[in-house]
Parts: sequence; C-alpha cells; structure tokens
Amino acid sequence: MEDYLLHGLMAEFQHPEEALAAVRQAYEAGYRQMDAYTPFPVEGMGEALGRKGTAVPLIVLIGGIVGGLGGYFMQWYAMVIDERVNIGGRPFHSWPAFIPITFELTVLTASLCALVGLFALNRLPQPYHPVFNAPDFYRASQDRFFLCLEAADPVFDLVRTRRFLESLRPVKIVEVPK
Repeated sequence: MEDYLLHGLMAEFQHPEEALAAVRQAYEAGYRQMDAYTPFPVEGMGEALGRKGTAVPLIVLIGGIVGGLGGYFMQWYAMVIDERVNIGGRPFHSWPAFIPITFELTVLTASLCALVGLFALNRLPQPYHPVFNAPDFYRASQDRFFLCLEAADPVFDLVRTRRFLESLRPVKIVEVPK
C-alpha cells in the first residue's frame, strides 16, 4: 500500500559528476523509470537515462513537407483551376512565382510543428508533478542535482532501492509522495 502512495525515492547530489555516475549505476542496476533534474544540461545525462533520441526532427520534416506542398497546391489551385486570369501573357502555371510563398509556408509549418511536437513529446504544460513536493526540490533550478527512481519501476522495492541510493552517497534521500 505504501508503494501505491509513493511516486518514488529522490536522491540529492551536490555535483553533476556525482549525479551522472548515480544515473549510470541506477541504469546498470536495472532501473528504467527514473529521471534526473539538474540546473543546467549535463553532458551524457540523456544517454545515461536510456534516452535514445527524439522524434522532433521527423515531426519538423513532415511539417515542412506538408507546409510546402500545401502552399504550392494552394497557389496552383488558385491560379490554374479556380481563377484562370491571364496576367501579362504568362502561363497559368507559372511556378517561379510560387516559390516565395511555398518557402514561407514550409518554414512556418515546420516551426509550428516543432513547437507543438516539443510540447507534446515533453507532455507540457505540466503545472503539477509529484517531485515538486519534494523538500528542497526548488534547488534543482539553482545548484543541486536530483535523481528520482520511480515506484512504478518493476525493479523498485522501497528498502532495496533506499539501500542502493545510500550506496551512491547522496546529500540526502527523500520519499516523494504522489
């Protein structure tokens, strides 16, 4: 019952090297549902957590292609199908004139897809998360480094996980309630 009301155990470290080493050891110990909170990006932390990459570049590419094709089709349809107006003897399908708007819609759609994809993949906005209630967690944006091993992890056992975190020699370990 206690594990059900618990989000996880959080260890606090003073230095980024200590936190990175702790994340690597936790991953080697079999923990997969964990997260690290740092005041600045720590090189190698994503790989140590088991993160493989992101889908944002693919989302941006697809958004750019759709935006470019949509912009070109919109102009082609307006000039060739819907409003056939002969302007200065030019052909109805004058593709060089379509390039600026096609480019602009490609960039606009790709950037909007990047923003939406980034928010969606990071599950933002997230006004509440259980780790916000951990004592001294506000220091994650100032000068401390935190590792949270989540209770939902199949390897998680309150006693064994606490002993494992104690072996990493953090500043302190706290239980994070849901």
